[in-house]
Amino acid sequence: VQLVESGGGLVQPGGSLRLSCAASGFTFSSYIMSWYRQGPGKEREWVALISIGSAYTNYANSVKGRFTISRDNAKNTVYLQMNSLNPEDTAVYYCQGRRGSQTTDWGQGTQVTVSS
Repeated sequence: VQLVESGGGLVQPGGSLRLSCAASGFTFSSYIMSWYRQGPGKEREWVALISIGSAYTNYANSVKGRFTISRDNAKNTVYLQMNSLNPEDTAVYYCQGRRGSQTTDWGQGTQVTVSS
């Protein structure tokens, strides 16, 4: 099982980024996928979730209306479009898959820094 996050970087407040998470080693299309983040000195927190067929999505209140999660099962990839970024969004972002009680390992994450 491998998850490789990418797309992070330094962005000014109000800017946008699109994160990607490429999955391999498991049946991606059978797993609910989520994004999490861990800010400096903070616990890892859940950010967004997408169902197997993309019909259902859910977001943490802190990102609702600004972030959009999507997936491409043909490419084994989940995305996180992040708009209207603010400094509180600064964190390492991770993706994770879940099928029933089974969860995938964490990837290495991708750093997002929002600063002027």
